[in-house]
Amino acid sequence: MKERAAFQAASAGQQTVETGGAASSYVEVDKPRAKKTAAGLAFTRFFTEPGVDPFDEIEWELRAAVIGNERGEVVFEQRDVEIPKSWSQQATNIVVSKYFRGQIGAPEREHSVKQLIGRVVSTITDWARSNKYFASEEDLLAFSADLKHILVYQKAAFNSPVWFNCGFEKAPQCSACFINSVQDTMDSILSLARTEGMLFKFGSGTGTNLSPIRSAREFLAGGGTASGPVSFMKGYDAFAGVIKSGGKTRRAAKMVILDADHPDVVDFIDSKLNEEKKAWALIEQGYDPSFTGDAYGSVFFQNANHSVRVTDEFMQDVVNDRTWTTHSVTTKEPVHTYKAKDLFRKMADAAWVCGDPGIQYDTTINDWHTSANTAPIYASNPCSEYMFLNDTACNLASLNLMKFVGADGEFDVDAYRFAAKVTITAQEILVDNASYPTPARARLREPRRAAHVTRPGLRLPGGSQLRRGSHGDHARRGLPPVRGHRPRPRRPLHRVPQEREAFPAGHRQAP
Repeated sequence: MKERAAFQAASAGQQTVETGGAASSYVEVDKPRAKKTAAGLAFTRFFTEPGVDPFDEIEWELRAAVIGNERGEVVFEQRDVEIPKSWSQQATNIVVSKYFRGQIGAPEREHSVKQLIGRVVSTITDWARSNKYFASEEDLLAFSADLKHILVYQKAAFNSPVWFNCGFEKAPQCSACFINSVQDTMDSILSLARTEGMLFKFGSGTGTNLSPIRSAREFLAGGGTASGPVSFMKGYDAFAGVIKSGGKTRRAAKMVILDADHPDVVDFIDSKLNEEKKAWALIEQGYDPSFTGDAYGSVFFQNANHSVRVTDEFMQDVVNDRTWTTHSVTTKEPVHTYKAKDLFRKMADAAWVCGDPGIQYDTTINDWHTSANTAPIYASNPCSEYMFLNDTACNLASLNLMKFVGADGEFDVDAYRFAAKVTITAQEILVDNASYPTPARARLREPRRAAHVTRPGLRLPGGSQLRRGSHGDHARRGLPPVRGHRPRPRRPLHRVPQEREAFPAGHRQAP
């Protein structure tokens, strides 16, 4: 494009990476934050020309989206859908079945990718105009056109809640990954169930560390013995199983975590293992063994990842064959003592059978904490690429690296960097204008944005080598070289924090 050189000159010295903007899951945004300056963002076109709609640049065709199950039965079908000719059939099936809105056969049912991308881009553009994100209407339209370009050309994609919800509600839920807290009260325990249900309804996933809940070996204030976190996990798991994510066919995404020094840690380790054995018994009796069949549908803990949170102290006790003691949640007194190696072996044996529990390394996670002066990190989202404060969320997006490989086989670093700039700008706008499922608290009246840098889009084999390997490494792996790319100093992606206000905790980094 003719303005490419201007962008290259203006962007010299910046470093660009894929990012996820984070916002509190406990904030319902009444209005976007006030700007700190009146200038707004200047935006130069890179992928588009003024007056040319990216939709008009590509060839479209009508297709059928048909999906079958393992028995050859058709479970989804929509015909005569308008799809870019360059898109694969797999992309067609996913987009049409998961992201097109409206009941199949109804007049309002979406039937074109133009409608899907159009409603998302239009929503973000309208929000940006209302929020005065950009210095001028020309800058806004440049951003909007380039956003449409990278989406229709499959150079970038948002997380599912954006596709599910944008364009249908005034303040849609737009973040995919939430971390929720829970306290040792019945009100908090039941409130968590409601929060998770609302997150699942709109297509998001959630993770929670249940260690604040007193164990089944402790007493209640009014008499009797507590139920313990593993018992409440059954209720959470049941809700996750019956609430389809985003109103679609996929199951909810959920993570539950328990600290290694919690008195119920052994019950937690064995919880999914024991249910797996029940499913085997049902299969032996002739029940359907498929993922959605009656066998696994009749047992607990099939809708969540389980992880034990361990410290360096625990791992050192394993290495040195020392003992490990669990402690009461309420009194902090010792409850049980085990050989650390035995607990570790129990985790490994259970994971070998059913894949859970995994392990989260608490000491390392908090050593790498990007806002360590705020509060510790206790949990993660279901996929564990988002490790941050309780009651926050991460808005994810992906960049498709292979779309930046030119006909000459070289990786276009400038195009990649600009696509990342467009994407994170859109995410910032989404975070400001989205809704969150729990009532606003007085201390969290404004969205808490984290400068959370992730690489959620680098899912292609060899993706990391595209940036780090030598030319020889690339040749051996069949990967394109990254020529003319020099290491750059670590700087903000662009001027959003200057114009819009930075995440408050970002000013209180640990030394």
